[in-house]
Amino acid sequence: MDKNDLYKSSPIRFFEAASNGGLKEGELGLVTAKKGLGKTSVLVQFGMDSLLAGNPLVHVSFDQHSSNVISWYSSVFSEIAKKKNISNASELKDEIMRDRTILNFNQESFTLPKVINTIGALKSGGINVKALVIDGLDLDKISKNDIAAVADFAKDEKITVWFSDTKESNKLLDSVRSEIVSYFAVVAHIEAAGGNLSLNVLKEHSNENVGSVNLDSKTMLMTK
Repeated sequence: MDKNDLYKSSPIRFFEAASNGGLKEGELGLVTAKKGLGKTSVLVQFGMDSLLAGNPLVHVSFDQHSSNVISWYSSVFSEIAKKKNISNASELKDEIMRDRTILNFNQESFTLPKVINTIGALKSGGINVKALVIDGLDLDKISKNDIAAVADFAKDEKITVWFSDTKESNKLLDSVRSEIVSYFAVVAHIEAAGGNLSLNVLKEHSNENVGSVNLDSKTMLMTK
C-alpha cells in the first residue's frame, strides 16, 4: 500500500463532499472555533491530506511547540492508517513526513509578511512548497493588506493556505471580519451541540452555509 491509497481514504474526502470540492490551488481557507475545540486537529488533517497527495507542506504554528504539532500529525496518520490496516505504516509515515516542515513563530515579534518571506526563501532554496498551514494566528491583529499579500502569494505560487482563528459564533461575519472575508474561498466553523462535533461550511466561494461534516469525538477526524 502506498500514500495514494491513504489519500483516497483521507478524512478530507468527506469535507470535499460537503463543500463542493473544498479549497483549490491558489486559495485561502479558514477554520474557526471556540478555544480548545479542535482547530489544530482539523488543520493537521488538511496538512496531512496535502502530504498524502505528494504536496510538500509547511505548517506554521503561533501557539504550539513543534513537538506538539508533530504529535498531532502522528496521531492523525495513525488513525488514517489504522482504518486501512496497513503493514508498512512506519516506513510510509517516514516517507510522507519528509515533505513536512514545521515552523514556530511569535505573533508579537514575527509578522505575517515575514512568514510569507520565509516560505519564499524555502522555495528559492529548493523546497517546492505546495501547501501552507498557519495555526494560532489572531486575525483581528492582522491588517487587510497583510491578508491580501498572502492571497497574492498563494495565487502566484499556486499553493493552498489554511488559517485558523478563535471565534465563538457560527455566523460568517462573526467568524471573519467583513473587510477580509472576500480573501477566503472557504470558511468553516467547528460547533459542539449535544455532545456532537461538526465542521460547518459557512462559505464556499460565492455560496454560504453549504454543508457540514461530522467530527469523531475521540479522534477528531472528519467522518460521515
